[in-house]
Amino acid sequence: MLSKAVAMATIPAENLQRAAKFYKDVLGLKPGEAREGAASFEAGGGSTIFIYERARTKAEHTAITFLVDDVEATVKALIAKGVKFEQYDMPGIKTNELGIADIGGMSAAWLTDPEGNILAIIPAQA
Repeated sequence: MLSKAVAMATIPAENLQRAAKFYKDVLGLKPGEAREGAASFEAGGGSTIFIYERARTKAEHTAITFLVDDVEATVKALIAKGVKFEQYDMPGIKTNELGIADIGGMSAAWLTDPEGNILAIIPAQA
């Protein structure tokens, strides 16, 4: 039924202006439709991120995963823009100095947006 439907990530933001600045200026996403208390951003392949303003929530899971051609190059480019990547040292996930983990031969890295949402970066050919 939904196998051909385009999916959209929906995340909260305590401060919509701060979140919008991060997604546009730091991640480089193209702003889409905006309305009172919400904003959207276009990402690759027709995907969209919808952000709505609300009180801060505590997410302990990845909210958005970006599929990229080169994880290390993407991480380095974001570090150059001031992004700090999460450091993990747990069974199955240990990150290197850049914040990149090797999970069964697949690279992955995690960061948080200014609103506390966890974002992941993995290879497009995962």
